[in-house]
Amino acid sequence: MGFGGITLFTALAEKMKWHQTRQGLLSENVANAETPGYRGRDLQAFRFEEHVRRVTAPQVQTTLTAPTHIAGKGIVSEALRGTTANSFEITPDGNGVTLEDEMMKVTANQMDYQTVTTLYTRSMRLLRTALGRQG
Repeated sequence: MGFGGITLFTALAEKMKWHQTRQGLLSENVANAETPGYRGRDLQAFRFEEHVRRVTAPQVQTTLTAPTHIAGKGIVSEALRGTTANSFEITPDGNGVTLEDEMMKVTANQMDYQTVTTLYTRSMRLLRTALGRQG
């Protein structure tokens, strides 16, 4: 079994994906800071409990019973769907993005991403050491 099958590593990988998706949404907010009527978007907070529950729950597989059926695709996690952020400051043209708030979110997101990647790499190094593989 590879390291990818360990719940901790899949949770950390999903958390990194969540931070990457959030960074994209935050950059869209900054890019549209002066677009009339634009409301900023953000992701719901990532919860490890939901990830572990989803990973440990039995997986449902779809089966094609006829060649004309369409194969089912994986469902996008609710945590990766952008929602409209509540803005306290709305300009007269209807824009709800405050650049200062967005830049603080971007910085916090970058720091959290670096923390998760550090935890991931150190956990990998610890497992490699335990297996007798240095490097």
